[in-house]
Amino acid sequence: MSRPVSRRLLLGAGLATPALITTRDARASTEVDVELVLAVDVSRSVDTEEMEMQMRGYAEAFRDPRLAEGIAGGPLGAIAVTLFVWSDWNIQHTLVPWMRLDGQVSAERFARAIDGASRETYLYTSISGAIDHAAKQFGQRFEGLRRVVDISGDGVNNSGRPLSAARAEALDQGIVLNGLAVLDRTPQPSALLAGLPPVDEYYRDEVIGGPAAFLMVAEGYDSFAGAVRRKIIREIAAIPTPGPVVEREFA
Repeated sequence: MSRPVSRRLLLGAGLATPALITTRDARASTEVDVELVLAVDVSRSVDTEEMEMQMRGYAEAFRDPRLAEGIAGGPLGAIAVTLFVWSDWNIQHTLVPWMRLDGQVSAERFARAIDGASRETYLYTSISGAIDHAAKQFGQRFEGLRRVVDISGDGVNNSGRPLSAARAEALDQGIVLNGLAVLDRTPQPSALLAGLPPVDEYYRDEVIGGPAAFLMVAEGYDSFAGAVRRKIIREIAAIPTPGPVVEREFA
């Protein structure tokens, strides 16, 4: 039996709340529970091995049976996901375009797309540029009951416009910003000399925001796969409930 997809039915049944519903682009045609944008840091602090660990971690997350179970538990039983990498203020490259996922088969298809995507690294870290780019991706093909951006990174904003401005504009559009901060066990000497704040504190205080927003902290790249798997499963929950603002994953 097919699932009902009428928003009026969902609202009438109390399965969605006004705080989670925002005005949608009229071009969007397919309703899903969540539109999820995965924004992956590929600045110079991420070396070739760490980049591969990130991408492998995302692919493994979509192969986890618990993710497919989480998707099936939503009111519509489907989500839409896209993945892009980011670095400098003007560098954002889509590696996996929007896909509709409604179970293990489609999730595996998304994982294979990640497997086959290019591995890229650049220079600076523009979280503001990543947020601006992510905000433009919504409403292209899908209409989600929630719009979520998943930003992973291991450094602070050092390129592009102020992060606070980009963050505020995204939140005004009803977008939820979640973070995945990676604590690099071999930080750049320049970061230590500059007295920059710990990345996890920075993401908690300056990046995440919106209803039920949270931060997942990977204690080193060895724990990235487990962190991203837990994070995405929590993000696609049918109705997000308040939980720990900060969670940590250890290798």
